[in-house]
Amino acid sequence: MNRILFYPFVCLNIVAFNCTGATKSDVSVLAKPDTTIAPVETREPNSNYKSAFFGQTRVAGTKTTSKYQFKVLTEKLSSPWGLTSLPDGRLLITEKNGNLRIVKTTGEMSEKITGLPAVDSDGQGGLLGITLDPAFAQNRMVYWAFSESVAGGNHTSVAKGRLSNDDRQIENAVVIYRATPAHKGNLHYGGRVLFDKNGYLFVSTGERSDRSTRPQAQQTNSSLGKIIRITTDGKPAPGNALANVSGARPELYSYGHRNVQGLTINPVDGNLWSNEFGPRGGDEINRVVAGKNYGWPIITYGIEYGGSKIGDAIQQKDGMEQPVYYWDPSVSPSGMTFYTGSQMPEWQNNLFVGCLSGMHINRLVIKDNKVIGEERLLTEEYQRFRDVHQGTDGAIYAVTDQGRLYRIGK
Repeated sequence: MNRILFYPFVCLNIVAFNCTGATKSDVSVLAKPDTTIAPVETREPNSNYKSAFFGQTRVAGTKTTSKYQFKVLTEKLSSPWGLTSLPDGRLLITEKNGNLRIVKTTGEMSEKITGLPAVDSDGQGGLLGITLDPAFAQNRMVYWAFSESVAGGNHTSVAKGRLSNDDRQIENAVVIYRATPAHKGNLHYGGRVLFDKNGYLFVSTGERSDRSTRPQAQQTNSSLGKIIRITTDGKPAPGNALANVSGARPELYSYGHRNVQGLTINPVDGNLWSNEFGPRGGDEINRVVAGKNYGWPIITYGIEYGGSKIGDAIQQKDGMEQPVYYWDPSVSPSGMTFYTGSQMPEWQNNLFVGCLSGMHINRLVIKDNKVIGEERLLTEEYQRFRDVHQGTDGAIYAVTDQGRLYRIGK
């Protein structure tokens, strides 16, 4: 099958490409520099809310000036959700229905890896984010988040296990943490897991979406709507900012979140960054500071899906953090990563965000913790990008809800 795509961007030289077979494409993109690009978002916002500072939303557009390619390695995955790299460059990928697979950068996919606990894959639940132990080369330990059925409903759980020497099973899987209380629902699990520089795990949770659970994002005696920091045995990590606050759970790192599906470390200063879904508008990028309150549902730049205001319809309040950046209308941000590879020097320290309803990969240029440029990549692929990850080769890999695995780079 041959096809030609044209990207209708200003100042772009477009290269036609061939696609040999339904699961492989190869695109070269060459852009000319342009310092006067309008914001990439052109749709009307859902609200008339005013941003707290210049550049908090609809910042000036930017365009990659270096040549790069993207390729579909496979489209045979089943609702992939999270991915990470093994030391040899192969990709370990979760599928929402509970399967774990290894995919080579040639696109060859393994059989299902066995030994994982059962997941509740109804709605937004399933097998979610995944990460490797920093000492994986020695201990082969893997950590993942998933939605787990329990008495009274379900919740976001974290498990660990050893990847067998033959890569076919997870050995001695054990659940190390459960985000309680349980709730009978199928939305807003959060579900990203990430190691910090000290070998502790960050875990994101959602507030489970329903109006009855929404207030728990503000309650420090609940694990819902939080970023958690724990040891590899699931205990509260030492030094958590809320550990000495009366009534607060000692594993809490930050609170006031809606549904965090993106976690990454900024290579410039080593700080944690996150993204979270707003309701109708108000999707956020946050620089996460230990112990801080990120406002949901008291402050938000979004409105209810039906169009009504949320709470007192305020966007700023003392003691609550402002997002570094927000989108209105929503782009539905999910997995994200800062780029530190050598393939694309122009992308150094840029933040790449997989967007679901936006159907693109969002590139944010950041300076001094402020967004100064935004670009939308792969818009003509019409895919819901669930996770993005930098591989061991310095390329960016991305998975989509439709089952594709992309490689983006030189």
